[in-house]
Amino acid sequence: MENEQNLNNEEQVHHQDALPGEPAEAAEKRIAELEEQLAVANDKFLRLYSDFDNFRKRTARERVDLLNTAGEDIFKALLPVVDDFERAIANNENATDIKAVNEGVQLIAQKFRTVLQQKGLQYVSAKGEVFNVDLHEAITNIPAPSEDLKGKVVDELEKGYTLNGKVIRFAKVVVGA
Repeated sequence: MENEQNLNNEEQVHHQDALPGEPAEAAEKRIAELEEQLAVANDKFLRLYSDFDNFRKRTARERVDLLNTAGEDIFKALLPVVDDFERAIANNENATDIKAVNEGVQLIAQKFRTVLQQKGLQYVSAKGEVFNVDLHEAITNIPAPSEDLKGKVVDELEKGYTLNGKVIRFAKVVVGA
């Protein structure tokens, strides 16, 4: 008797899905179509989820690789400067002309600055500028030597730098009060 009741309940469920005036066979066909559509949608969902998971893992792996090799280009650009320093050190052991040594060091320093600028490093000018908390770090305040230096940077103790527009080191300054 229970089996008959379950069959009647299933028929009622199938008949409830049928549109009014729709025969039971059409309802069965419609249910089969909907189940097929559900299976197709579920398959698409699983594939999409799998693709997204693979994408997430690949980008995480690429991010780790990028972090491991992030400084590679800057190091490659600095290697010629290191070579110049090594040559200068080797030549300075027997050097007698201090002026020539000084010029060589100046050339290497300029080459070094140029490489850094090409990689996006810029010096933040400070001395004589209006104090800006976004660029400067005030070490101390002193009485301004003149009225026009009030609120301005009087002295720069350490240069500040930006890398591609982002401050990476604030200029340490003395501000006139």
